[in-house]
Amino acid sequence: MNELIEELKTKLIKLLDLSSLTPAQLDAQARLVGGELGIDSIDVLEMAVMVEQDYGVVINSQEVGEKVFASVASLAAYIESNRAGGAA
Repeated sequence: MNELIEELKTKLIKLLDLSSLTPAQLDAQARLVGGELGIDSIDVLEMAVMVEQDYGVVINSQEVGEKVFASVASLAAYIESNRAGGAA
């Protein structure tokens, strides 16, 4: 799971153009949406597309998305539990 968290940190920094941050500076427990990073609804859509393309996991409702994108750790946990073929 820690490997997935680190991978997600790197992908999110690139995807969301958070170039002022390093993966080590991005707290896995910190709030993603509505937090200090300034992530908006367009960013959430981009993250959902990335998760589906890279991990084969669909986030198909706003309610699920709000829980999944609460933090990097919650996103990693959701991917782990919903990946095709189970945990990697």
